[in-house]
Amino acid sequence: MAKKTIANVDVAGKKVLVRVDFNVPLDDNGAITDDRRIQMALPTIKSVLERGGKLILMSHLGRPKDAPDPKFTLKPTAVRLGELLPGVKVDFATDTVGDDAQAKVAALADGGVVVLENLRFQPGEKKGDTEFAAKLAAFGDVYVNDAFGTCHRTDASMYAVPQTMGAQGKPRVCGFLVEKEIKYLTDAISSPERPFIAILGGAKVSDKIMVIKNLLGICDKVLIGGAMAYTFSLATGGKVGKSLVEPDKVDLAKELLAEGGDKLVLPVDVHCGDAFSSDCNKVVVAAGQIPDDFEGLDIGPETAKQYAEIVKGAKTVVWNGPMGVSEMPPFDFGTKTVAQAIADSSAVSIIGGGDSAAAIQKLGFADKVSHVSTGGGASLEMLEGKKFKALEEIDEA
Repeated sequence: MAKKTIANVDVAGKKVLVRVDFNVPLDDNGAITDDRRIQMALPTIKSVLERGGKLILMSHLGRPKDAPDPKFTLKPTAVRLGELLPGVKVDFATDTVGDDAQAKVAALADGGVVVLENLRFQPGEKKGDTEFAAKLAAFGDVYVNDAFGTCHRTDASMYAVPQTMGAQGKPRVCGFLVEKEIKYLTDAISSPERPFIAILGGAKVSDKIMVIKNLLGICDKVLIGGAMAYTFSLATGGKVGKSLVEPDKVDLAKELLAEGGDKLVLPVDVHCGDAFSSDCNKVVVAAGQIPDDFEGLDIGPETAKQYAEIVKGAKTVVWNGPMGVSEMPPFDFGTKTVAQAIADSSAVSIIGGGDSAAAIQKLGFADKVSHVSTGGGASLEMLEGKKFKALEEIDEA
């Protein structure tokens, strides 16, 4: 999926409209608690500024109800961006396509930046409205998609805007962040170095059916952890006690087991508790032997050891979803063991967003893996092999 990038476009003196992902967490006072998403957009932003372009940045933040809500204003992100770009004038427009946005975009000097107010304050954004998209498209001479976390959506800023600008003959390219996501999540998977191992965790088989199906077709092994393992346990006639399971997905689990054969690897033991807390009574039992008054909260130590050994021999590893209740010791042991094994491995390692990305960051392993995806939902859909309409609107390299 070779796409043109911002590096392929002359931006000097041009207005560059960039869809970024500034959907950062805020505290009750509206202060940013983690600016990683802003930091990750900096390579694209700096590339435009250093080459004399004018930047218009647009993003969503949170889930406002299609109307302005001061709780979800993007102003703190504009302030933070100004701090990260000393010497650069970063303006904030108090509306998205209204009078203030139009005035500030018109006044932009080469090497200047304006951040538009939250896209989702406009009902046209989520609806993919072409009229709203046309107003945004009028701001730019070049369109850049650098928001991987929303690439699986067809919001106006992701799809209708580049479609409109393409019809006007304007360039539509990827930012460096989206370029990297495509490189790892499609290219590395379409021709992986083998053995190619996938590790899938999380609560529900139903969330990852298509991912499991797709990866069984291309991986050498798919290792299963998290609560979804208990649904597979039920499918093999095991006892799961009070564990989180999906009884209505047992037939599907049986189907995946038949389809996967030796490729699909299930836990051999389980770390259980008699309550959902760190200080509950604990027991490690064989998989499928969970006592009635206990629930599985993590893969067991033998499984963790086996999974780490399999990772050690891999050349490509994709991981999406924790092995247990990763935020609650001691049931974070399985997730930590797998994360450590991936960090120690020389394999190409791709961490598929969401809780796995949070675990890798928290454990300090982010710089020891090849790629940590910025989009949980988007990375899952890419692992399913889905095509993204937003990316199909980007010019081919």
